[in-house]
Amino acid sequence: MNPYEQKLGIKLWAEADRPREKLLLNGRRHLTDAELIAILIGSGSRDETAVDLSKRILASCDNDLDLLGKVSVQDLSKFRGIGEAKAISIVAALELGRRRKEGESKKAVKIAASKDAFDALYPVFADLNHEEFWILMLNRANIIIGKHLISKGGLAGTVADPKVIFKTALEHNSAYVILAHNHPSGNLKPSHEDINLTKRLVEAGKILDLNVLDHLIFANRLYFSFGDEGLI
Repeated sequence: MNPYEQKLGIKLWAEADRPREKLLLNGRRHLTDAELIAILIGSGSRDETAVDLSKRILASCDNDLDLLGKVSVQDLSKFRGIGEAKAISIVAALELGRRRKEGESKKAVKIAASKDAFDALYPVFADLNHEEFWILMLNRANIIIGKHLISKGGLAGTVADPKVIFKTALEHNSAYVILAHNHPSGNLKPSHEDINLTKRLVEAGKILDLNVLDHLIFANRLYFSFGDEGLI
């Protein structure tokens, strides 16, 4: 092999091409996704720079950071040059980004439409590979006063106990509740169990004077609203 065709390690790159130096010199916004991940990785291997390794990892997720956010430590560790410590660094950094996005929605938010509820709950469902059931709790002005995880399941489903749902909502002095769960399969269509559970919860809410306003099903970046479809 021609020695000039061999890839150079980051330490031998021109200073402007090194991710860390490039960040210091030009600011973080001038770095590509691969360069930012390369900083987390720190070093590549004898045959591959950290940036090239990062490009390979991104390519496996179609260069989609949302998809990368769903990758486990075990999956990342399968890449040559990525040990457990480096994989943990990547997963931790992506989780911080997710939490930052979630934190931006902590100001008083009024729910006027299903899209508002979707925006408020999307961060908790964004990177899940299993099913979870959450409730969004509102006061009488339709302002969000809290959200709570009711149950966690596997790929096929999770159990939402009505007693737990209404006990949680009443403890928070909620006036209204919005139900939400995700379908890891990506299928937005509600199952018979989803429809029956929603009907039972709506009726129970009426008795307790704690109205169920909507039930959202999340699938990737899309959602299904029982309210919008006239099912509540």
